[in-house]
Amino acid sequence: MRALWTAASGMRAQQLNMDTISNNLANVNTTGFKKQKTEFKDLLYTSMKSVSNDPELGEPVNLQIGHGVRPVATSRLFTNGNLEKTENPTDVALEGPGFFVVENPTGNPEQLFTRDGNFKFSVDGDVMTLVTSQGYTVLSTDDDVIEVESTMRNFSISEGGMVTAQDEAGEIVELGEIQIVQFINPEGLQAMGNNFFSLTANSGEPVIEEDESKDTKLYQGFLETSNVQLVDEMVRMIMAQRAYEINSKSIQTADDMMQTVNSLKR
Repeated sequence: MRALWTAASGMRAQQLNMDTISNNLANVNTTGFKKQKTEFKDLLYTSMKSVSNDPELGEPVNLQIGHGVRPVATSRLFTNGNLEKTENPTDVALEGPGFFVVENPTGNPEQLFTRDGNFKFSVDGDVMTLVTSQGYTVLSTDDDVIEVESTMRNFSISEGGMVTAQDEAGEIVELGEIQIVQFINPEGLQAMGNNFFSLTANSGEPVIEEDESKDTKLYQGFLETSNVQLVDEMVRMIMAQRAYEINSKSIQTADDMMQTVNSLKR
């Protein structure tokens, strides 16, 4: 009886769907997190009777039986999250399709990409370097680090990403421009954990946003929240639960039918 294996494939698929939903809910407060959704495809069909082009046979449709479902992908939705005001001068939120670029200390890969702008200062003597929460250095447009002398004041980041500070003489000094990149297919990026992504062949090479073609704005003193919507995820979770239950009911029903058949010989 095919129903047993068909329903079992549905239960396996809904287990993975539930895993994805759970991960979304767990990261509802993760800065810059982008939610995922599971995609499914039906399996091969058994053709018990093929369609006929002969009008005398009167068979314009097929008789086919499917064999269930399988998960094929978990796609990530890169819609913008809300901006949360923190008033911390090293916090930066992105509005648009861009990504920050950070240097990977392990060197494999050499660069990582993130939407998490929860930056900090790493102090080395009289010099402070802009880094992520993990200590990875934030790169400028010329692939250099952004350093601030400890004597400088009024650290500022413009909407275009230019970092400035005021020196002891009261003059505004440009310290570099934060590098923002885009990808032709951001869904092709590989999640590395710690809010980082790495490029793949499917994502394409990173394209640096130039002044005349910048689609992304930077907001100092803000952080981008997760784009997970609790209500939507709760609805998806209920649907996954109901689908899992009805597939388990199909297995029980198929088992009852087989028991009924077996009892006919008695």
